[in-house]
Amino acid sequence: MALFSCPDLLFSLLVLLLSLLCLVKLRSSNMAALPREWPLVGMFPSLVANLHRFHDYSTAFLAASGGSFVFRGPSLSGMRFFFTCDPANIRHIFVSNFTNYPKGVEFAAIFDIMGDSFFNADGESWRRQREKVQHLVSSPQLLTYMAWCCRDKVEDGLLPFLSRSSHAEVPIDIQELFTRFTFDMTARSVFGVDPGLLSVDMPPLTVPNAMEAVMDVGFFRHTVPASCWRFMKRVKVGPERQLAAAQLELRRFVAEMLEKRRDGPVHVDEVREERNEEIVSSYLHDPEYSDENGRPNAFLYATLINYMFAGRDTAGMSMTWFFYNLIKHPHVVSAIRVELAPIAMHKAATSTGNNHMVIFDPEETKPLVYLQAALFESMRLYPPGPIERKTVMADDVLPSGHRVQRGETILIALYSMGRMEGVWGEDCHEYRPERWVKEDGKLLHVPSYKFLAFNAGARSCLGKHISVVQMKSVIAAMVWNFDFEMLTRHVVEPKPSVVLKMKNGLLAKVHKRRVE
Repeated sequence: MALFSCPDLLFSLLVLLLSLLCLVKLRSSNMAALPREWPLVGMFPSLVANLHRFHDYSTAFLAASGGSFVFRGPSLSGMRFFFTCDPANIRHIFVSNFTNYPKGVEFAAIFDIMGDSFFNADGESWRRQREKVQHLVSSPQLLTYMAWCCRDKVEDGLLPFLSRSSHAEVPIDIQELFTRFTFDMTARSVFGVDPGLLSVDMPPLTVPNAMEAVMDVGFFRHTVPASCWRFMKRVKVGPERQLAAAQLELRRFVAEMLEKRRDGPVHVDEVREERNEEIVSSYLHDPEYSDENGRPNAFLYATLINYMFAGRDTAGMSMTWFFYNLIKHPHVVSAIRVELAPIAMHKAATSTGNNHMVIFDPEETKPLVYLQAALFESMRLYPPGPIERKTVMADDVLPSGHRVQRGETILIALYSMGRMEGVWGEDCHEYRPERWVKEDGKLLHVPSYKFLAFNAGARSCLGKHISVVQMKSVIAAMVWNFDFEMLTRHVVEPKPSVVLKMKNGLLAKVHKRRVE
């Protein structure tokens, strides 16, 4: 890689200096909904001033501009983003003209830890990898194994932890709890190994923290000129130094998991007599994922890291925000319990054990409409991935009438789309699961280009069904067996990141529920 030239560095420093001067002036005046454009530095100072509240900030200027907005950064920096949350544009980008809007090389550079895996891939490579993933997630053996992993982790990890916290009357961080739960769950599904983050001793979150750093620095790379973060990466300073350490930790973890798997089953998985069908087993003997000596290559490492992010982030963030909404809306909790009651009563009547905890299997919660409506309503307002990024391959005109040019970057604001009156109505800011239930009691179908939590079109999430049924079974067990009360004066707000994590966690008290 060539060294950065002196003009590049001087330009970056000049942009930073001018941005700071404009930022001082911005903070001394009333900020309008639309970003102000300054000479030379463009709208960059407005972005910096609102970075701490980026998702709400972008929602405000998209609402003021009719759902689409062109953001221009410093001159010569290449920062020119077309923001949109217009469903017609999204349908065009994700479905009608899909091949014209790949993720692009800059996206792959931002998330370089994912290498050439399906998270970054475009074109033929992406199609080939997607076919392999599709074959995997349709395997009855894998689905059975994942369902068992989920139930086992709920029964032996999640519910006992909540019970101990309830007896000790100690507040918990629900976000951290789901981080531990989903990390263990995902590692078992991918590697067949349980890292034990939800064990009684509660080990440090070393690897999940590394994953969080990847997403935080990924967001940082989106918000500064590419020349800036590339220079910082070169000299390993600031967030780029943190990212380098995180990437090493993730690769170390994958190597450790592969080694443990080679040594034989560990933890609770060893009690299973039937052959486990974990994800990694489909890759180990594929020559594309091995070097000339048959050892795992960089492509396999990147692919397995990709699976860890895909499995952990969607479910973990979605369930955290879901419980935030439940705590604020007790009537929704009551409605979910009414729906769960027939299943719970039947299980209690046929149970022969002394365990007073009720555990719901995925197949039991699968037909529950209101529970799924409540989950989707939470994901509408708080999508686990609040922004999608695309690159324009050839000049095009979007349904909104905006022209986009080859090489331009498009940012699709999922968080903002859930808060647009023109998309969801005047009550768009309200958490109201009933909007998802039809008059006949069935779940309302909402087009994916309007509800983008699981992506849309050719890149729709292949694990959507698995993720939804698992989340419903986990939520059901927690809602039926426990009550949750948020700590007084605890502030909940999104963290500026590629995933919609809470900045201060979700601190709550847990109370064991008495069911008469």
